Amino acid sequence: MKYPSFLICVVLLGFWVTTLNSAIAGSCKGCHKDIEPISDVDEMKALECSFCHRGHPEKDKKEEAHYSMWANPSDYNVAQNTCGQCHEDILFRSKKSLHATSAGIISATRYLFCAQETKNAIYAVKDVADRDGQVPERQGALLALRELPFYNPERPESHLNSPADDYLREQCLRCHLYSYGAERFGDYRSSGCAACHMIYDDDGTYKGHDQAIRGVSKGPLPSPRPRIHKLTTKIPPLQCIHCHNRGGRTGVSFIGTMESDGYGSPWSKEPGKKAAKKIHGKYYNHLEPDIHYKKGLSCVDCHTEKDVHGDGNIYSKKEQAVEIECQDCHGSVSRKSMLKTQKGTAIKSLKMINGKVFLDSVSGRRYEVPQVVDVVLRSKKARIAMSIRAHMEKMECYSCHSRWAPQCYGCHAQQDTSTKSFDWVKGKGAQDPSLAGKRAYRAKTAYKWRETRSYLRWENPSLGINSEGKVSPFIPGCQVIFTQIGPDGRCRVHNKVYVTRDGIDAIATNPIQPHTVSRQARSCESCHASKKALGLGEGIYITRANGIGLDFGLDRIVDEKGRQLQATSHVGARPFNEKEQKRITRVGTCAACHGWGDSAMFERMPSLNGTIDNEAHKSILHNLIYKH
Repeated sequence: MKYPSFLICVVLLGFWVTTLNSAIAGSCKGCHKDIEPISDVDEMKALECSFCHRGHPEKDKKEEAHYSMWANPSDYNVAQNTCGQCHEDILFRSKKSLHATSAGIISATRYLFCAQETKNAIYAVKDVADRDGQVPERQGALLALRELPFYNPERPESHLNSPADDYLREQCLRCHLYSYGAERFGDYRSSGCAACHMIYDDDGTYKGHDQAIRGVSKGPLPSPRPRIHKLTTKIPPLQCIHCHNRGGRTGVSFIGTMESDGYGSPWSKEPGKKAAKKIHGKYYNHLEPDIHYKKGLSCVDCHTEKDVHGDGNIYSKKEQAVEIECQDCHGSVSRKSMLKTQKGTAIKSLKMINGKVFLDSVSGRRYEVPQVVDVVLRSKKARIAMSIRAHMEKMECYSCHSRWAPQCYGCHAQQDTSTKSFDWVKGKGAQDPSLAGKRAYRAKTAYKWRETRSYLRWENPSLGINSEGKVSPFIPGCQVIFTQIGPDGRCRVHNKVYVTRDGIDAIATNPIQPHTVSRQARSCESCHASKKALGLGEGIYITRANGIGLDFGLDRIVDEKGRQLQATSHVGARPFNEKEQKRITRVGTCAACHGWGDSAMFERMPSLNGTIDNEAHKSILHNLIYKH
């Protein structure tokens, strides 16, 4: 009697296994058996693959199953149907953010090529408009931006036909959220939301368990793929650096690296072979990292959600868009952190526990955040420096606490209009719209550009006044020296430096937060007794002898009378004027006798407020010498 029951069970089990195998075979996991869940969030883990990727999972053949599939469902061309279903507000804001528009890079480049008179943005990667009825123009917000024009070398140069636009299309604009990475070591990433939220290793290879993905190759390298098939909000600095390694170089600076002059030193153990490996197409020197990186913090531990996704407005420059400031976390000499930004946004990662401020990192670690009000009680040098009113009211914290910054002097850009090249803005169409931003689908609507530089430095950067009216580090950004090869292969323009409408040479030195913060501040004399810190340059580099038609060195941004020599592409930013130069150097002169840092003079500085003049000083000296 038992055997028939057993046979029935076997038959039913066989039927169930056959049905299950059929179901699996008719789903994505029929091939992608061991692929990782897309997220740790339960609601996302429960989604079918086809909810995001589309396609035809019921088909058995790969070509049929993948037909009409979206390889990257987060690409901005399709994201409104995927990510936007749950994150509509974030997607809406991010498409107007600087990460999507590249308005800062575009406006700066066009201004320095004299393609526009304003430093503010006119153009973006794509047409974009702010239609939500809330445009705070006093904060620099804009109503709309137009897509970047094309350049035609057969037509006269004008504000609508500038080599700057071609330069942007072929070189600078490889980093925006509508495009993929450059697809070389260090520059692999996705587009759209996954550009940040899907982690790629520097080598662009998949390291998960899905055998259907591993080993797939196109060309000399494996087809670029994320580290694993998973979205995350715990974004490491490595991911940010896939883009932030040009321009201000804040990403690579943060981890303590700066590109070298290209030597590739030292030697390897093999004869004739260098040991260094190129990343982002460059060799790198290793310098002191930012203290936040050394402690284990990530970029997103400081930068708020609005810093990254935007606040819903269209801005021209990062100083308008970024809301986080040093004092938001570290407080000031008079109070501890208020756990919110200057704009009033709560910093969710900060907590006050028993009078101490802590930060909960995306790494899972909790850090105590040093408070300035406590530091000045422990350190006499800090107390003296921070008791000087001008330091606290007129200087960015990182002016002293960034002892180095990347300085790339002379941006020599050659355009070859006899050779067509890829355009990082214009695509030529792809069957899968989510792949339209990949290099393989870039249209050849730009011309070939080549770049080089005069020299590199990293030690104590110059200082000046930033857009917020505070003293800030200044670095070259960028000092365009333009050469153009015509369609006939002959040189049309040679080492040209444009001149702005204000009559200033349009090679730029701009304010920056270098992201090289250290606990140890710059020495007093590195600011108060340094010509370079004042923007006067070292007086060593001879530009004309190096083939550049300028009468001043590339590190000299102002003269002793306060006359600006180099442009800035940031509204309101400028070098020190004559009065400011004299006030800064006067402290250095005094300290030559009174000493640095520990002297009673600096203790008395708050009451003097820098107002003592020569006559008063003579009187003091006379009394000291003749009456005591």
